[in-house]
Amino acid sequence: MKRTVAILAAGLFLAFPALTNAQVAITAVPFLQIEPDSRGAGMGNTGVALADNASALFWNPSGLAFQKNNNQASITHSNWLANFNVSDLFYDYVVGTYYVEGIGTIGAHLTYLNLGEQAVTGEDSPEIISRFNSYELAFGGSYGYQVSKNLAVGTSLRLIYSSLASGTSISAQKVNPGSSVAVDLSFLYRTDPFDIGGRNARFSFGSNLSNLGPGIQYTDNAQKDPLPTVLRFGWSFDLDLDDAGINRITIANDISKIMARTTPQYTTNPDGSIDTSRVAAGPIEALAKSWSSFERFDGQNTIEVGLMQQFMIGAGLEYWYADQFALRGGYYYEDPNNGDREYITFGAGIRYSFIGVDFSYIKTLESDHPLANTLRFSLLIDF
Repeated sequence: MKRTVAILAAGLFLAFPALTNAQVAITAVPFLQIEPDSRGAGMGNTGVALADNASALFWNPSGLAFQKNNNQASITHSNWLANFNVSDLFYDYVVGTYYVEGIGTIGAHLTYLNLGEQAVTGEDSPEIISRFNSYELAFGGSYGYQVSKNLAVGTSLRLIYSSLASGTSISAQKVNPGSSVAVDLSFLYRTDPFDIGGRNARFSFGSNLSNLGPGIQYTDNAQKDPLPTVLRFGWSFDLDLDDAGINRITIANDISKIMARTTPQYTTNPDGSIDTSRVAAGPIEALAKSWSSFERFDGQNTIEVGLMQQFMIGAGLEYWYADQFALRGGYYYEDPNNGDREYITFGAGIRYSFIGVDFSYIKTLESDHPLANTLRFSLLIDF
């Protein structure tokens, strides 16, 4: 049914709302790219070189290796795409970490995106035939290992399940839930504290290749859509503003890129006509092919997206007072031909005893942008 096609497309774009300009339109399950913690979101979507709390599982699992003094659990909730005013569209992320003596720090997470209830109608009638719920989720575990005093490596394994239009049909083919498995590969390097103007400072650099795995399939044909494999790398710089370290600032910068590709596939019909579709390149093949330009269709024209246009940039600043109160700000940018998201972010955090609360807010540069006024709230518990 035509409506089912629309629902499948909407599931992709609602999950990662760059709409028809998005590079992620070539991938499935883009909900895996939603930044889960309010701290990183408040700093312009940065975190690959920070990774110092439970949300390291998303940003950089190598950061788990440096977390030996406390175990943590965190919950993040966001009413997704608040500007659409849809009550049953929301995002939740639950994560926990635990240090095991002699083994290291392990973690587990659950990501859930609810896309709400959908209605199926007839081709020529508005009468509702059936209803179904659309949702996507991922569950996984992570491990970080400290190679040396300053260097750590890490990995994650996650199972992915996507139910966008299960039980309906498209082109006489039944739509099934899609599933896949993905791994992350990462490293994180942190310098020893060093002196700048009589103040302690530290520099960190890290990288994470996330969601590397086979494509996901919704129907019984051979076509698969690639996972949103992302290469993220970045740095952070911490500086104490006084001798006691009561006032501290952190500057962070992340650069990321989708490492997925689709290739054309041509099929000759019995009448001699040719059908063209696009199939996902294998995950290893895509790593090599992603360092070139690619073409996408924006609904009207075919647009070529150059290599430099494919990079997404985030930058953020954080101020801490006595490790109890934080203020944050940031900036995020994508090329107009590759997502066209540009916004500034704000955030704050409070730590008291074993409990921490963070929130972030997105201020888009377009008043009617789907991400405008997006709020995230995170609760962090040390135990």
